[in-house]
Amino acid sequence: MDKLKLSQAVIVEGKYDKIKLSALLDAVIITTEGFGIFKDKQLSELIRQYAMTSGIVILTDSDAAGFKIRGHIKGICPQGKISNIYIPDVYGKEKRKTEPSKEGKLGVEGIDLDTLRRLFQEAGLLEEKAPVLPQMTIGELYELGLAGGNNSAALRRETAKALNLPERITSKALLEAINNIFGRDRALEAVEKVKKEMEH
Repeated sequence: MDKLKLSQAVIVEGKYDKIKLSALLDAVIITTEGFGIFKDKQLSELIRQYAMTSGIVILTDSDAAGFKIRGHIKGICPQGKISNIYIPDVYGKEKRKTEPSKEGKLGVEGIDLDTLRRLFQEAGLLEEKAPVLPQMTIGELYELGLAGGNNSAALRRETAKALNLPERITSKALLEAINNIFGRDRALEAVEKVKKEMEH
């Protein structure tokens, strides 16, 4: 299987995530050592440098800890190019672990390589230029009820699930994922389908 060539540095949580991605990517892969990044100034500076130059791709687990780390990285990189890839919520346990994680979801290391390959291809980050996707605006996100409404959180959660994104995604991150990965048309289809299902 050919490795995917990536100019950006990929940020993951731990060494097993790095081992997994090393089989798929020809790229710089940096680990945050879980919450270690919160105290490691040198690591933070390194990630900032990559964000400012080649750009970074954040690929943390889709649990609360993963989102906390993702948010922290965005906070320490106020400038530069940051792309996000989200692994879908898949319930199960990694082979090397005796018990599943707290939320029962697989982390990056537990996701199969074909799924990871597809996520990187869909994100349009590979060296060959990806087609430009029709974009959705923040205004449309509000009009569709995915942000700012009484039922927005539930609608956003179900839409995220329909698009194979983690259910705890924020409205801003959802918009970014729509515009970078799926495009406006596919997102509109998903929202319509979810709204119909929620009515019944």
